[in-house]
Amino acid sequence: MSEVLTREEASGAPRPARGPALRLPGSRAYGWTAGGVLLLALPFYLDRFWLQAGLFAMAAAIGAIGINLLTGATGQLSMGHAFFLAVGAYGYCVFAADGGDGLTGLGLPTWLAAVLAVALSGLAGGLFSPIAGRLRGAYLGIATLALIFIGQHVLFNARDLTGGFNGRDVPSFSVFGLTFDDRELVVAAVPFGSAEKLWYAGLVLLLGCGLFARGVLRGRPGRAMNAIRDHRIAAGVIGVPVARYRAAVFVLSSTYAGLAGVLLALVFQRTVPDYFGIALSLEYLAMIVIGGLGSVAGAVVGAAFVSLLPQLLTHYSDALPLVSDPGTGGVAPGEASRYLYGAAVVAVVLFLPGGLVRVAAARRRVRPSEGAPPGAAPGSIPGSTPGEER
Repeated sequence: MSEVLTREEASGAPRPARGPALRLPGSRAYGWTAGGVLLLALPFYLDRFWLQAGLFAMAAAIGAIGINLLTGATGQLSMGHAFFLAVGAYGYCVFAADGGDGLTGLGLPTWLAAVLAVALSGLAGGLFSPIAGRLRGAYLGIATLALIFIGQHVLFNARDLTGGFNGRDVPSFSVFGLTFDDRELVVAAVPFGSAEKLWYAGLVLLLGCGLFARGVLRGRPGRAMNAIRDHRIAAGVIGVPVARYRAAVFVLSSTYAGLAGVLLALVFQRTVPDYFGIALSLEYLAMIVIGGLGSVAGAVVGAAFVSLLPQLLTHYSDALPLVSDPGTGGVAPGEASRYLYGAAVVAVVLFLPGGLVRVAAARRRVRPSEGAPPGAAPGSIPGSTPGEER
């Protein structure tokens, strides 16, 4: 082995100790920082329509993260996600309302009502978890489909709790003396209504839910969930309690759905039973397929795509061909959006099995000439092992 010795090494003098290497933030850190600043500044420049569209996307992203933990990471198909969203939304109304509208209400502080509504969704998932722990695949999907029918029957007929067909109003959220209603709060000469205030609450909730799910997926529970998804018998052989993990993930997914339901109710300011039907459950499955199964980023990207598409088509229906208002002879924006993300699901399944996030991941791959160790396979990521989930 040939070596070139420096003058100090040849003379035997001790080499001066080197300090820690200075690591400069990469382009990815700058991108995250710029994105965060942009999201924080948007309420100062966007009108109410776009802020509400963004809030719908945030709520959908929280719910999509939950079902991605269940379906994408653990391989458990659920068709009843909309049921747990309804439990969160209506649970918040019942806990927070004061009964002034003639409907049942406990009049609790709204922050406590939100916590209890999310816990109620987790409890509903816990009651169903023994079934979820023993069923898999299409069997679990059919079993959870029954939750939708039961939920719709209750929502339409338990009028004292749900308001029946007309739904019920949603009390404004309040915490630390700040009420998230339309009473204007001027910040930097910009009037803040409910949409502007909820925007920051939604960002905090989405960030917390994303980081928690990311920690779960990258830790020991995440590896056990992936093992159950890939081969449940092998997972059981190596010591993974399969039924217990399936039940626990179902409860966690239900809790995420309950939080998404509470945020949706606050944004809508009214809950109606028609919204929490089978179509909503199918939309959540479309979100995680389009964005990427088993990935937090995939759930967020898919939720943004599916939830924002109807809003964009509605807003620009006058300028788009074949898209017009309902009842005017053309394709309604909601119907057109279902066609488009249905086509997107087919395209992703056929040509991009990893979802839209795989496109970004492929662009981040390092070429061998840009720092990959000698002998590494072309396109491999330094420090990763073949097949490692990113």
